[in-house]
Amino acid sequence: MIFNRSISRRRFLATSAAAAALLPTVTRNVLGANEKLNIAGIGAGGKGAVDIPMCSSENIIALCDVDQNNAAGMFKRFDKAAKYIDFRDMLDKEKSIDGVTISTPDHLHAAAAMHAMKRGKHVYCQKPLTHSIPEARLLTKTARDMKVCTQMGNQGHANNDTRRLVELIQAGVLGNVTQVHIWTDRAGLIWPQGQRAMDAFTAGKDAKAPSHVNFDLWLGPRSDRPYNAAYLPFKWRGFWDFGTGALGDMGCHNMDLAFWSLNLRDPVAASAQSSDNFKICGPEWAIASIDFPARGKQVACKLTWYEAGKKPDPALAKLKDLPRNGTLMVGDKDTLYVPHYWGAGQFLSGAKMEDFSAIPITLPRHQGNTSKNDSHMELMHHMEWINAIKASKPELAMSNFDYAGPMTEGVLMGNLAIRAGQPIKWDAKNMRVTNEEKLNDLVHDEYRKGWELTTAV
Repeated sequence: MIFNRSISRRRFLATSAAAAALLPTVTRNVLGANEKLNIAGIGAGGKGAVDIPMCSSENIIALCDVDQNNAAGMFKRFDKAAKYIDFRDMLDKEKSIDGVTISTPDHLHAAAAMHAMKRGKHVYCQKPLTHSIPEARLLTKTARDMKVCTQMGNQGHANNDTRRLVELIQAGVLGNVTQVHIWTDRAGLIWPQGQRAMDAFTAGKDAKAPSHVNFDLWLGPRSDRPYNAAYLPFKWRGFWDFGTGALGDMGCHNMDLAFWSLNLRDPVAASAQSSDNFKICGPEWAIASIDFPARGKQVACKLTWYEAGKKPDPALAKLKDLPRNGTLMVGDKDTLYVPHYWGAGQFLSGAKMEDFSAIPITLPRHQGNTSKNDSHMELMHHMEWINAIKASKPELAMSNFDYAGPMTEGVLMGNLAIRAGQPIKWDAKNMRVTNEEKLNDLVHDEYRKGWELTTAV
């Protein structure tokens, strides 16, 4: 969850006004050219406290959260919006909703998005798009079938420097890229994993659910179980039933440049090493490798993910040490080093981005400084979605589910390898492990009665 908590209200309103000026004048079927969308928020606390205000150029008409205390700030700020605890009730009763933001724990993303899309609602969903690979495949198909406008919340996709690097890499400045190394300091840094998560789980067994939390609705599709203080408010990310660990938190950010520029899709194998592999929670640290086949003009590529302070050999970047987050893309012509989640990087040959001015600009650019102002970049990412809805052009939201779904599948392959504890061979078309049948139990989630995705209409 990456956002700037210190953004002032004055600065936000100024940026919002600038964004509103970018809205297209194309008329959607149910809207006048200058009419505002009706937006609802599923998950009003946590990351919802960022996603919902980012859409405040529109009408915020309904908010939903199972934790009334966590959502109190947004409930007060948008006091005229209808308030709900169950998003299913909200979607059934608020017929005028045009689009929803989904800022819930990972295990609820697919259910909320399916409920919304089946009702013709446009969806902005936080990353990772889903909790499981089959869910990502299903949401991608449903968005296309329902012809709704979608966007996944990996805001670095709107970074102008990232977009230029995508153009350069696709033009061949790195040559054939066979290795990608991506690392993050997350995993146990903000939420507990490994033994710390197990200790918290043991200590939290006797706790009672706070009166302001509807734990049954928080569980959603997961099986009935007693409340445990280890889960809330944000510690769920380390537990496999609800979260997707550091890969779910940062993979869709840090890996975005590689997935976009190299068109990484449909992995064929994965392997991992980690600290103690617990059944219910992620390990304290892990390193996962994902193998992608040749794709058109792109050669086969191995992407290696490092978390919790693990890093690749800094010599690959000609350095003695590496920062806490970054990317290395190794080609046979040059190597690119990006020392952050996204944005500008360094070519190890000494080449500068301006040296490639002859390579045409093919991707849209945002007004304002998306390279140094992360809050503005995130606002532009939300505005892409709003613009797409108003123009009835899903492709204007560039991290729509046609992109985000396959990307999420690739990211979650890393978790599948971590949980498997052994190398796996993967049949992407059929979403199956082919070398060890029992590992397919880890591929699909189980759903409580009434929460099955096939009946979420």
